[in-house]
Amino acid sequence: MLRKDLAEILQNLVSGKISLEQAMEDISLEPYLETENGLNLDMRRGIRTGISEVVFGAGKSREQLFTAVDKLGRNQRQVLVTRLEPGPGLELEQRFPGGRYFELPKIFVLNREIHLDDPWSGPARAMIISAGGADLPVAMEAYATLAFFGHTPGLVSDVGVAGLHRLFPHMTKISRASILIVIAGMEGALPSVLAGLCSTPIVAVPTSVGYGTSFGGLTPLMAMLTSCAPGISVVNIDNGFGAACFAVKVLENQKSEV
Repeated sequence: MLRKDLAEILQNLVSGKISLEQAMEDISLEPYLETENGLNLDMRRGIRTGISEVVFGAGKSREQLFTAVDKLGRNQRQVLVTRLEPGPGLELEQRFPGGRYFELPKIFVLNREIHLDDPWSGPARAMIISAGGADLPVAMEAYATLAFFGHTPGLVSDVGVAGLHRLFPHMTKISRASILIVIAGMEGALPSVLAGLCSTPIVAVPTSVGYGTSFGGLTPLMAMLTSCAPGISVVNIDNGFGAACFAVKVLENQKSEV
């Protein structure tokens, strides 16, 4: 449950669309829900933090995945599952016909319609900039997460430092954004470049893309952490989801201050 869900319940109660009993039932869902297969679902995280509980799919059994999606998705609540391989992802589609699995970002969404087939490349408050085509799965995880939480990001792909001139036609919309999610593997230089070109705050995402001395993403991670360009925060390797959640909180707080 997110804050907007609670507000909607209270508005429906005031307007007479639902009864007091229905409102109490909707609000009084367990603050957390223990299941028989080892899960302890945080049902009110969205109200506290603005980011509802998301299911991390990797490593969970089919039974745990089915239980988590079923419990979190009751009463048509929106559910996001990340890091989900095609096998269990397609099984979730069959089990929950209202849901959809997206293979590139490895996510499953229930009770929420998002469009990833043709990502928006125009101006947006949150811009996602991907250094290489191989970084696109992480970029799309960030894109999907922002879309799930109600934001339409812009995506600029394959503009890394090996051909930096590709970046310049996009600089106007990049400079006007409220926050940038900049994703790069190899030597991880793109966030530093952008931090030296514009005033927009940057969340840098190192990816595990690269040859041996990239050490599975450690090299770009260290490069981003030691950047001489100020104004960069860094999330973990391949963590497009975490970067998007940071961006969501920034955008929502900006809205509340207006």
